[in-house]
Amino acid sequence: MPETDGMPGHGETYFVVLPDHDAALAVASGLPHTRLLRHPSGRPWLVGNWPDDGITVAAAGDTRLAVLGTPADAERLAREADRLTGVAALDRLARGLPGSRHLVAAIDGRTRVQGDAAGLRLVFHARVGGITVIADRADVLAALTGAPLDTRQIAARLLWPVPHPLPHTPLWRGVNAVEPGAHLTVEPDGRARTRRWWTPPEADRPLAAGAADLRAALTEAVGIRTSGGGTVSCDLSGGLDSTSICFLAAHGEARVVASTWPGRDPADEDLAWARRAAGHLPEVEHAVWPAEDSPLVYAGLHDIDDSLDEPSIGMMDRARVLSHVPRLVARGSRLHLTGIGGDHIAWCSEAHYHGLLRRRPRLALPRLRAFRALFDWPPAPMAQALADGRSYRRWLADAVPDLRRPSQPPVTGALGWDAAPRLFDWVTPDAERAAAEVLRDAAATAEPLAPDRGRHADLQAIRACTRIIRQWEQMSARAGLPTASPFLDDRVIEAALAVRPEERVTPWRYKPLLVAAMRGVVPAECLARSNKAEASMDAADGLRAHRADLMALWDDSRLARLGLVDPARLRALSARPATPALREAVLYSTIGCEVWLRTLERPARGAPVPATEQENG
Repeated sequence: MPETDGMPGHGETYFVVLPDHDAALAVASGLPHTRLLRHPSGRPWLVGNWPDDGITVAAAGDTRLAVLGTPADAERLAREADRLTGVAALDRLARGLPGSRHLVAAIDGRTRVQGDAAGLRLVFHARVGGITVIADRADVLAALTGAPLDTRQIAARLLWPVPHPLPHTPLWRGVNAVEPGAHLTVEPDGRARTRRWWTPPEADRPLAAGAADLRAALTEAVGIRTSGGGTVSCDLSGGLDSTSICFLAAHGEARVVASTWPGRDPADEDLAWARRAAGHLPEVEHAVWPAEDSPLVYAGLHDIDDSLDEPSIGMMDRARVLSHVPRLVARGSRLHLTGIGGDHIAWCSEAHYHGLLRRRPRLALPRLRAFRALFDWPPAPMAQALADGRSYRRWLADAVPDLRRPSQPPVTGALGWDAAPRLFDWVTPDAERAAAEVLRDAAATAEPLAPDRGRHADLQAIRACTRIIRQWEQMSARAGLPTASPFLDDRVIEAALAVRPEERVTPWRYKPLLVAAMRGVVPAECLARSNKAEASMDAADGLRAHRADLMALWDDSRLARLGLVDPARLRALSARPATPALREAVLYSTIGCEVWLRTLERPARGAPVPATEQENG
């Protein structure tokens, strides 16, 4: 693979946290940064690129606090800095902050850094020049250390799906990740340790009480984004999730532009529902874009030049996601709000009924029969899934010997820990051995995200979503329009997860928690929708329209150079866009890895530039 410096420099944001050590100056000088904050000693503390409103800083004596992401209350942060007695006291602050943020602290020679619980704000660390350096991006640390790519981990990312905990491992040797919901503390002597600060709440709240909590959390999440005034834009697809965000934003301090991209499928009802919602929002500008102007799935794969620190299946939709940016910026939007994440928190996994069947069979059995009729689950696989009592480690280990298995019925994943990971026939035997080795190693020590498979499935779905949204947010900010997804804020997620699962997911009601939470905020006729659009036609059209581009990806394939795929098989498959197998998104993980490897080959992205000193409080 060609050498690359791997350092952001085309408008991407990032930050690096340095301990109060003499070696920090040399590390900082190797970073192409525009911002710099210092320890009380004068040594560099926070270095990187971020917008003016992307950080809130407070100082008191030798204490330094910084919140990066959603703007924080500066007065509150100053009070917290003044009364902090040690890094352990930050747990209370972290659990009380709304929004989506990183929290960075330097107290008495200790450095503590943490992201969120959802996985949207990640933390990485590595040893550089004899000190522990922390960053919000793995590629920055890889560039600082000269770390080589780990081909085994790339092979594991060809799995579909990629099971927990594999997405948690960086793709460069020597770069380490902090699990979402944990923090990293670096001691004065250089020792680094991690500890959990977040655990999911007990799911014991009744629907009515939980709906009030969710309404309050979501109202605050949207309110802190609109509180700066100006103009914000919101997706208004017509679905419950984006409609809820749009109505909440309309009650805020900012002017709102509602953005609707109609689907190309004549049966798509989104536009009708979006117009119905907009009719109740006379103060909101409703922008409806021509459906034919929306890029199709797979568009622009050869043009992607974003700095990303891991492959993402979100690359398939990059052109679509960014197509609205120039239009909304032209209308004055300073921030775009999405309804993404509503599917993951307002509904929950049917796998909860695996445990409920054992605890409350009289409740679970009638609902399971209704789910079987609703989703057309075949009886035998459904019974097998319900009878399966394997631990997560055992389930993960059992996937290793048969990675070439055909796809299983959807019910197996719906009621299990997850869908079983698979590899496809274009993945080479060498790649299969590498992926199996990674999976086997992980299975030896893996712990589920929660003891109950339903709760594990909920958290895994949230994390899988945030890994994509994290990349989309970086892409959109670089394109000129920062993006936020309030449903993925920790406080919002906590409010939803606290509700009894049997009241969140039922075969007889669609998103009952969100409907109850938005009653009185969103008009009743808009809450009556009980389905969502299906984008299979757009994906199928994209396969046909971009067949030549897909085939060209496999000419001089970077994955093939690494010995991980057979490009002839991929070319043959891409040449047949009507192949039924392609409807299952089987190419997504492979395309994500291929495009990502190509982005690593970009020319050097700039030398360090003079930094802007930012006040510490």
